Amino acid sequence: MTQSELARALNTSQSAIGRIEAGNQNLSLETVNRLSDVLGRKLISPGIGAINYSIEGGRRLHGSIETRSSKNAAVSTLCASLLNRGRTTLRGIARIEEVNRLIEVLTSIGVDCHWSDDQMDLTISGAYDLDLAAMNLEAARRTRSILLFLGPLMHHFATFALPYAGGCNLGTRTVEPHLQALRHLGLSVEATEGFYHCDVVPPTKDVRQFTLTERGDTVTENAIMAAARTPGVTIIRNASSNYMVQDLCVFITRLGVQIDGIGTTTLTIHGVSDVDVDVEYAISEDPIEAMTLLTAAVTTESELTITRVPIEFMEIELAVLDSMKLNYVMTDEYTSHNGMTRLVDLTVKPSKLVAPVDKIHPMPFPGLNIDNLPFFALIAAGASGTTTIFDWVYDHRMIHLMGLTKLGANLTLLDPHRIMVTGPTRWRGGGEIVCPPALRPAMCLFLAALGARGATVLEDTYVITRGYEEMPERLNALGANITSFLE
Repeated sequence: MTQSELARALNTSQSAIGRIEAGNQNLSLETVNRLSDVLGRKLISPGIGAINYSIEGGRRLHGSIETRSSKNAAVSTLCASLLNRGRTTLRGIARIEEVNRLIEVLTSIGVDCHWSDDQMDLTISGAYDLDLAAMNLEAARRTRSILLFLGPLMHHFATFALPYAGGCNLGTRTVEPHLQALRHLGLSVEATEGFYHCDVVPPTKDVRQFTLTERGDTVTENAIMAAARTPGVTIIRNASSNYMVQDLCVFITRLGVQIDGIGTTTLTIHGVSDVDVDVEYAISEDPIEAMTLLTAAVTTESELTITRVPIEFMEIELAVLDSMKLNYVMTDEYTSHNGMTRLVDLTVKPSKLVAPVDKIHPMPFPGLNIDNLPFFALIAAGASGTTTIFDWVYDHRMIHLMGLTKLGANLTLLDPHRIMVTGPTRWRGGGEIVCPPALRPAMCLFLAALGARGATVLEDTYVITRGYEEMPERLNALGANITSFLE
């Protein structure tokens, strides 16, 4: 095949094929599989072994690193593209495994997903005439985000089935709040034999209002997507106002749906019967990645500048760090490409930290983010004194964090929801450690290994790639020494 022929078969440009041939183009597993189909040859054998990281720790980081776009906003806006019969282009969407799994599901049911030549933007089209019987069940069961298909798909089918959700192992995570919310919009669900069996009866009332029993992010997102294409007015009370929910709301307004109360706990959604527009949307920056990079600086005792930090969603975290005597400076605020999110550049400097007086615990936004809580266990390990970390949300997360003891941390598990951290810690290389099946605790082990003198091999790191894009390569550019290899 010529370059132009191969480009047409892959729905890409001839210049992209030239870069692939020259070895100058990063290839996702999805792209390799498409190449394999077009060429009629098996290019790789997936599942040969786990991807591991060899980390030579104890190195100071230096320079500047940009906060990339939100993983959680990426998955919700990607699912919300199913509301639109037109073309949706998501600018700067994270190239992470969670997004890859959703793309695999979407393409399997008949949606066209096309990456730009620079691999930064994703265009989704053909979100109609879907074939759920062809769904890639393996991909669907590897992500909890499949739950976010409930709200959009109820506008495509009177009856349908979705496989049970997967994702991180964080203990019992009921889907009942989703089902209670969606019932008000006409969706009834029965969970049997590994599937959610769904029936849709459109509501007859022009105005609907209900209160969520749990101020959950994904629960709120599902309700928003269900309401967006249900004609009439839907009022959702006790809604999450967290960063990914605000991103989703702004995106849906670009589809022509009016939403009042964005950023508050009461949302009023003026639903429409159909959406058929060509739309572009730039996903905002990820506060959890910003907190991760801040923690990398603290753990390695480095001076590091983190740019494009969504400060509105970091203010409580920084207030707690102020009480722990973290030394940092911030620039004036500026605005994200989505036209809404407030950003700053943050420079973290080496600090002598002290334990906070009070326990550290999460709260719904604008409180301390539940996904940022594990990083405080790592930061507290480097502080003088004893800190209690209280996770009232998840059953297993504190248990997963006990793996930090293999790298020298002094942690006491009080119960499944509470640990006591005593510092300061002299981090040491931990030999070979298997990643726990939870994203943030696994990243805490990764960052602790960066700060530890000596070598650590972190095994089976898929869970990290679910939520972080090219983290080893990006940290190596700052002075880290991380090597990825297949087992």
